[in-house]
Amino acid sequence: MPLLLTGRTFRRDLEAHGCLAVHAPLEGGAETRLLRRLRGAGYRTRISSARGLGDPEMFLTRKHGIRPPHLGHQSVGRGAAVGEVQEVVPQLGDLLDGEAQVALWLLEGQVLSQSELCSLCDLCSREPRLRIIVEMGGARSLRWQPMSGLLAS
Repeated sequence: MPLLLTGRTFRRDLEAHGCLAVHAPLEGGAETRLLRRLRGAGYRTRISSARGLGDPEMFLTRKHGIRPPHLGHQSVGRGAAVGEVQEVVPQLGDLLDGEAQVALWLLEGQVLSQSELCSLCDLCSREPRLRIIVEMGGARSLRWQPMSGLLAS
């Protein structure tokens, strides 16, 4: 239980590797405890789902366009058959303002492909303030490993 009391080991591993793959108990609670410990250490945090992420780097750090879903019979005169492009602000845009460290916890990371996970690791190496924790599935107890170690095996 000392891990959940201080979170120092988790934070040290996160700072050393940048991107961690986490297997958390399915009943939940571990992510909010660890994020609370990170906020106490000066991190700005956000929790999000990995489903529908698309291109991780573009979705997280750059302004990008999306098209709304096609809802059936619509006029094709204005926006063509595929709809108008809507500009969306990056998910981490407001967190990366300033000098604070940023931690992003991605739920349901098992849906991401190998290339998307590699993109997250590369993003952490390019942006030194950004740390990403990807929840890769459930386990009886909380355990984690560097994402690069998971991708190598």
